[in-house]
Amino acid sequence: MKRREVPSGGEYPPVSVRSAIEGLDGPLGVIDLDAMDRNTVKMRERAGGLAIRVASKSLRVPAAVDHILAYDGFTGVLAYSLAEAVCLARERGIDDIVVGYPTVERGALRELLEDEELLRTITLVADSPEQLQMIDGVRRTLPSRQAVDSPVRIALEFDAGTRIGPFETGPSFLFGVRRSPLHTPEQAKEFAQHVVRRPGFRLVGILAYEAQIAGLPDRGVGLKGPLIRHLKVRSIADLAERRTRAVRAVREVAPLEFVNGGGTGSLELSEAEGSLTEIGAGSGFYSPVQFDHYTDFLHEPAAYFALPVVRRPAPGWCVVFQGGWTASGPIADDRLPVVSWPSDLEFSATEGPGEVQTPLRGKSADRLRPGDFVFFRHVKAGEVAERLAHFAVVSDGRVVDTWPTYRGLGWTF
Repeated sequence: MKRREVPSGGEYPPVSVRSAIEGLDGPLGVIDLDAMDRNTVKMRERAGGLAIRVASKSLRVPAAVDHILAYDGFTGVLAYSLAEAVCLARERGIDDIVVGYPTVERGALRELLEDEELLRTITLVADSPEQLQMIDGVRRTLPSRQAVDSPVRIALEFDAGTRIGPFETGPSFLFGVRRSPLHTPEQAKEFAQHVVRRPGFRLVGILAYEAQIAGLPDRGVGLKGPLIRHLKVRSIADLAERRTRAVRAVREVAPLEFVNGGGTGSLELSEAEGSLTEIGAGSGFYSPVQFDHYTDFLHEPAAYFALPVVRRPAPGWCVVFQGGWTASGPIADDRLPVVSWPSDLEFSATEGPGEVQTPLRGKSADRLRPGDFVFFRHVKAGEVAERLAHFAVVSDGRVVDTWPTYRGLGWTF
């Protein structure tokens, strides 16, 4: 399997991180806290003064969220489910949470609608009247003594994807992800008017995430690179004009507390547009493999998983325990984890990363012994946490803390 690029300027993880976990049991998650702190400062600089809302799905470690929010320039959380938002509010005391996806979690909705403090803390996202109807349906099931009069805070989601071609009359191409149906400023204004007219809801914000710019690598992807860069330039121009008009149109309907967009891959571009009040970002703190392949910036790898060698079946080969921790998305080689150290090791072409064992080939295999660690990086940021109960947190060459993941806390969203 063809190896991908890794950031230049050093060995990842550095020897101080590798030596810090010697003797620990694996599989093991490892956070290089010094690298994560440098990434945090760099993201703040790239955002150019706009506040960054921390995308929790890219971390899935409450202590990491707390650590980042302690920095100036970071405010609130962009959660990925309402149940998660309720846990972060009640268990971690986070008092400003936007749920970044429409929710149909009836149990969590009941908790929200019965709790005055949660209604002040949590904002839901919506892009259609049917979503509001469902929330009202849950509200009607509550005994009158339990229902709270405070309105549900709503952020309108605006479609940030770029439509190329005669969308209504002929073939077309969507450069982006399929999220909100609210694509034009007129559609956004019409839905905003619906929210304002509907009792029990209050429109407080706009969410417009440009995934095709912030989350799509454009370097080291072969012949697709120039095309992706061209489409990004076209999409940036389209979105700057369309999102700005949509924000203006919605502000005619209701005062807004925030306008959220952007992501790790587009911090500078999103800040320069001028229509946003904050940027949602999360992957850049860990800087997974996906973010090795951007033209305009490069962060340091800060999160790893370490798998122990369990046997050596032949010269030039070793086998580590587990390993098939692939990323979501279209099925392809670029969803596979990457061996970070020893960097010459490669997957077997016939087995790849396996469920219970992963054979690796390379000169370094002959130097490894049972119990030694091989370090991997996941393609995406938060998904690796679903495999782990905790991360060993390393700073200045020693393990300084253990941070439970959502899974380790029993949080399954």
